[in-house]
Amino acid sequence: MSLDPAVRARIDALLQANRAVLFMKGDPSAPQCGFSAKAVSALESLGAEFTHVNVLADPEIREGIKAYGDWPTIPQLYVDGDLVGGSDIIGQMVNSGELHTALGLPAPDRTPPSITITPAALKMLRQAIDDAGGEVALQVDIDRAFRTRLNLAPADADAVALDVEGVRVQFDLAGARRAEGMTIDFADDMRGKGLVIDNPNAPRPVSRISPAEADAKIRAGELLLVDVRPPEERAIASVPVPFRTFDDGRAAIEALPKDTAIAFLCHGGTRSGHAAEEFQALGFRNVHNVEGGIVAWSRTVDDSIPEY
Repeated sequence: MSLDPAVRARIDALLQANRAVLFMKGDPSAPQCGFSAKAVSALESLGAEFTHVNVLADPEIREGIKAYGDWPTIPQLYVDGDLVGGSDIIGQMVNSGELHTALGLPAPDRTPPSITITPAALKMLRQAIDDAGGEVALQVDIDRAFRTRLNLAPADADAVALDVEGVRVQFDLAGARRAEGMTIDFADDMRGKGLVIDNPNAPRPVSRISPAEADAKIRAGELLLVDVRPPEERAIASVPVPFRTFDDGRAAIEALPKDTAIAFLCHGGTRSGHAAEEFQALGFRNVHNVEGGIVAWSRTVDDSIPEY
């Protein structure tokens, strides 16, 4: 793939002007793919300063950066003008300390977190490890919204790890700090059957608000509504009350006072719930998710709104 000289010059200028540049989908506060989110989380765990380029907003750069470093996927991290790699390599270099060195940062804190695994959970984990052949560890991944995933994975020498009564538990650097004080239990009750996480560091769940209550508060001037759906969805169906969007980015909304009452709306409540969690993580204290999204709004408040 050939690279247009004008695009090469733009990329050269970006890399010369900024020590660390992450070419990603979306922006750090709202990554638009899981790999970009993983890269951002790894870099933020360092406390490192980096410039980001949203390739979704710049098709020339999106295609050009692939040819520039002969690297076919996004995200891509450059440091001092050199290509580091994608999200997996970024994560590996963070965990090994290599990226700290490349960026001139202090060596990472590799102190394992203090966690508790209950006897019932240990019994279940030991059985799963035995079934997997015995040569695996419990991998605990905790993202910046404190969503937690547990998987069995090969032992990673670069991970932050501890032994809990014969079970190896390993984390990446960011996850290790987020896990301090965490408890892993096994439940077989109204919560379901399986492992249950209790993390004292996790933010409280986002408050849900019904469409009817949101409608009343917006009309009274007591609530700011943010519709997180893209323009093409809003063209199909929109609520007949004032609302804001992310069409021009999130900076203006993120700059609002942290006590601003904000409700997020999407089609069914999933995307808006993620946005609400992200704003809560930014320190907003009065955040709500419109339960059921615009579908519920149509069914319970205003049936003139089309369903799709």
